[in-house]
Amino acid sequence: MEPTFAHGQYTYSFDGELGSLDHVIASPSAAKAITGAGVWNINSPEWSDRGYAFAATEPGTPYRSSDHDPIVVGLKGAADPIDINIATINDFHGRIEADGAAAGAAVVAGAVEQFRKQNPNTIFAAAGDLIGASTFTSFIQQDNPTIDALNAAGLEVSAAGNHEFDQGYADLRDRVIPRADWTYLSSNVFQTADGTPALTPAWVKDVQGVKVGFIGAVTEDLPTLVSPDGMKGLEVRDIATSVNQVAATLRDGDESNGEADVIILLVHEGATTTDVASITPESRLGEIVNGVDKSVNAIVSAHTHLAYNHVIDGRPVVSAGQYGENMGLMDLKVDPTTKKLLSITNEIKPLTVNKVPQYPADPAVQAIVDAAKIKADELGSVKLGDITADFNRARQSDGKTENRGGESTLGNFVADVQKWSTGADFAFMNPGGLRANLTYAASTAAGDTDGSVSYREAATVQPFANTLMTVKLTGAQVKQVLEQQWQPAGSARPFLKLGVSKELTYTYDPSAAAGSHITGIRLNGTPIDPTATYTVGANAFLAAGGDAFTAFQQGTDKKDTGKVDLQSMVDWFAANKTASPDLAQRAVGAVLTAPADAAGYKPGESVTLTLSSLAFSAGEPAPGDVTVSLGDTALATSAVNPAVTVDAFDEAGTATLTFTIPQGVNGAQALHVAVAGTGTTADLPITVAGVVDPGPFTGKISVGSGKVAAGDSLTVRGTEFLANESLTLELRGKKGETYDLGTAVVTSDGTFAVTVTIPRDAKAGKWTLAVVQSNGEATASLSLNKGRNR
Repeated sequence: MEPTFAHGQYTYSFDGELGSLDHVIASPSAAKAITGAGVWNINSPEWSDRGYAFAATEPGTPYRSSDHDPIVVGLKGAADPIDINIATINDFHGRIEADGAAAGAAVVAGAVEQFRKQNPNTIFAAAGDLIGASTFTSFIQQDNPTIDALNAAGLEVSAAGNHEFDQGYADLRDRVIPRADWTYLSSNVFQTADGTPALTPAWVKDVQGVKVGFIGAVTEDLPTLVSPDGMKGLEVRDIATSVNQVAATLRDGDESNGEADVIILLVHEGATTTDVASITPESRLGEIVNGVDKSVNAIVSAHTHLAYNHVIDGRPVVSAGQYGENMGLMDLKVDPTTKKLLSITNEIKPLTVNKVPQYPADPAVQAIVDAAKIKADELGSVKLGDITADFNRARQSDGKTENRGGESTLGNFVADVQKWSTGADFAFMNPGGLRANLTYAASTAAGDTDGSVSYREAATVQPFANTLMTVKLTGAQVKQVLEQQWQPAGSARPFLKLGVSKELTYTYDPSAAAGSHITGIRLNGTPIDPTATYTVGANAFLAAGGDAFTAFQQGTDKKDTGKVDLQSMVDWFAANKTASPDLAQRAVGAVLTAPADAAGYKPGESVTLTLSSLAFSAGEPAPGDVTVSLGDTALATSAVNPAVTVDAFDEAGTATLTFTIPQGVNGAQALHVAVAGTGTTADLPITVAGVVDPGPFTGKISVGSGKVAAGDSLTVRGTEFLANESLTLELRGKKGETYDLGTAVVTSDGTFAVTVTIPRDAKAGKWTLAVVQSNGEATASLSLNKGRNR
């Protein structure tokens, strides 16, 4: 390492002699890292002071004497990797105020600030739905407080979510984006006119020479999740294909079109559960995970409001949940020379634990929130009216999670209000338009009391400011609307339960094939006519075919009523003052066992009726018993099980009843289902193929002179018999003896003619000829002579 030494240089002393015999040995690979070597003359000159005549150690200390000098070697090791953090949120939905698990915008900002203090190389990114479906404080001010708060928090980039398009693309482009300091991304939304991207596809930030690229994408369901009118002129394309095209550009070596050393996908689409097993290849997120090129180093997802932290095929697939309850913190280590990604990990950081913030609130952001709250309190404190009990959205079996597939008192009430406001024959309400419950208990707002409904509370329920529309649909198209509650295959929510106004009720078979679920629809108790036209009320989102309810697009005479959903609620309370939840279900699942005979059920036949959707799922009073009747006769009664038996659908409240078709019933009938405790009713048409009551017997016969010899033929004619029925003919004697003379069939006009042979062994005398039909018989007297010898 140091083959020669300067004159007089030495490394050891021994017996008064000075010399250099010390070595450092290095392998060829290690030798490449050596920058130099030298001798530290610290020991050998001291031989005279700490020579061999003295102790080699110094008592009480770790030191000892030595006759050799240390050799110093300079090594050049690998440079430390560049450490980059990415803090992420998604589905914030304007939750700028702290509320339970939701930390609030100030704590979100405080967490980002703390992460940046720990690592200045921290990027703050999001995966969409930062605004829209917001709480009142932000909603009532067009989400400007949320934009301002996230600006102050230092948000740098975000995918556009579907809720960014709630007020239409023009609002996002012309109002939201200019106000936001961050860049909104989407690689899969394009202008239909010229095929150019509607938003910026990608954004790159240089961090200590490392170019970190972000690509954005929004759920392919976007056209069905927002008003189609607001999406005019836009096309949503396949996510994986669009992302891969942008990723290829970022890695093509052409600096003129932007390059990235690391690529992060911010995609507003998510997993259906927190279990990694739910990300199957055919699922929406699974298609993205499997379809996006490996040059994309991590996938930050959103949309389903779930928190998960997966690694799939070595790549992080993560989501921070919702409402600012958590924050994702991704750690990237990059080689400073090659710019190669050495490692990437992610963790989910709870921003609150047991509702206690885990990070300090940022004062500047808190000031924005406080000012917004003062303004919102002023706008929202006006009292609209009163309610006598909670109006709830449906819940899943856990009793907490919202179920957009369940019938709800709130959804039906909003539909009632919109029917009242529009003057339609009936109205529908989409479940996704209901963003909060309307609760009886007083809120924390100053002056609020139990049962009082404020403008703020009403606005929190319906924050989208949708206009109300009317459209004319045929009865067949109304059925199609109801069938479309069962969503297209692969949808994140397989069933979306429409709220319906009280005029409309229907029955359905939950197990039927797609397009065949609806078994009966009644308007004001009368079956709807498939060919008749009805005026239907709905908000603009639904009327334009949102949430895949495309049957609305087939309607005619679509009109904007000029009324807004929230204002209609305000007007309803002004006119009606107080609202009480209607506990009657407007849809009932009903399945009957099939009749043994295709012609219909028979009197005495046992039938089983399986019922569902007899109960609400959010703590409403239990339904009690259900009874099935035919006419005035109760056939069976059973207790209703109010439990939610199947999540994501409308199967709360089940019962099974077995009964017998009574005697004396025939033809078209209706089984009447009634739940006395809630007022739920349903009518199920059936056909009973029983015995027809023929009425009184009217048949008449003639036998000519009535004289005949044994062994001779006799012609019998009849009139006014039951048409098309069989007859039997008998010869009856005075002592009970009987001869069967055969059968005949009545013609369609009630007549018949048949020739019979009188038995040869019948004795001479008085006999009776009888013609027997199902409802009676006709007789004639015969005078029988002794037969001739033949």
